[in-house]
Amino acid sequence: MTQDLIDPRALDRLAEVAVSVGLNLQQGQDLILTAPVAALPLVRRIAAAAYRAGAGVVTPIFSDEELTLARYRNAQKESFDKAPTWLLEGMAAGFAGGAARMAIVGDDPMLLAEEDPEKVGRAGKANSIAYRPALDHIANFRINWNIISYPTASWAKRIFPDLPEDEAVRRLADAIFAASRVLGEDPVAEWKAHNAALAERTKWLNAQRFDALHFTGPGTDLRVGLAEDHEWMGGASKAQNGVVCNPNMPTEEVFTTPHAARVEGTVRSTKPLSHQGSLIDGIEVRFEGGRIVEAKASKGEQVLLKLLDTDEGARRLGEVALVPHSSPISQSGLLFYNTLYDENAACHIALGQCYSKCFLDGASLSQDEVKAKGGNASLIHVDWMIGGAETDIDGVKPDGSRVPVFRKGEWAR
Repeated sequence: MTQDLIDPRALDRLAEVAVSVGLNLQQGQDLILTAPVAALPLVRRIAAAAYRAGAGVVTPIFSDEELTLARYRNAQKESFDKAPTWLLEGMAAGFAGGAARMAIVGDDPMLLAEEDPEKVGRAGKANSIAYRPALDHIANFRINWNIISYPTASWAKRIFPDLPEDEAVRRLADAIFAASRVLGEDPVAEWKAHNAALAERTKWLNAQRFDALHFTGPGTDLRVGLAEDHEWMGGASKAQNGVVCNPNMPTEEVFTTPHAARVEGTVRSTKPLSHQGSLIDGIEVRFEGGRIVEAKASKGEQVLLKLLDTDEGARRLGEVALVPHSSPISQSGLLFYNTLYDENAACHIALGQCYSKCFLDGASLSQDEVKAKGGNASLIHVDWMIGGAETDIDGVKPDGSRVPVFRKGEWAR
């Protein structure tokens, strides 16, 4: 069995760190958890760690690859305009009542690569609409939440197609544990030090008060205006409920909110994007007035175009993030086909919804106030990678003066 190939001590540490550092679960707090059925060994450990931490009720919601494929291969076409609204409304109600959120990812990231892009796009849009009330609690950082991963066999074989399944699972497990900082004797201390380093980066960026960032590299000449009163964040952050948590494990990024109307120029992706089971590679887009007006991809172009047509905000940016090329995930040399990992290997931008927390006093801002400051609104939030060893970034001050931020893919200071 796959679970027998995975170091149980490392899995125990991942569960403990996810609950204590990732979520910082509070006494009496409920937990809503989503995961693939293959990740059951980790789900059980998460539940045990959560209850030891004083959780109220842990509610798992499982997905299954074969059930997903059954829909795409057998359902009537009307099915793809529907979503389990009742379930997603229940999740939103749970978050409104104070529950924490954890997602364990691990499904084959290319599960839907051979399925009809039209069906994938319609199902994705329907799910985005139904999930919006729950997503608002996450995007606006009203609750403590966390994403981690589990080395399933299907994902491992996608990353290591030439290895026997057992070896592929072991290799992926080792990569996950290393990136998640749980291989040392004191993972909590490691995370404390890592969060402190990211906090120093955000402190410097916030002190600069840049008006824009200018990215240059192969196929890229992009000026990203930053939202008014934007705030850089990274690592551990305080949610609106007062709980300090680490939303992503692993994380190597510092990020903030672009101005939805002030993005100009061209940009080319530096890594493939795995989105809803399809691979989109060789993305090239051009922005005018903050909006993508031209878009193409060498692979998965129809999926990209469907994504961009989700709503008005899907063609605008909701996040810009800085990650050095020397990040541990980048240096692993692996393409994970999973945004949680691949976005932490390179600087990236995100189409769609912004994070309202990335504003000064963001917790007190209404949606209209966020929009007035340049924040974008959309049903989607999709990160894709634009950084690499040849990426230069300048911070542009309001007076037009420039400060080097990245040179050749690394921090310039």
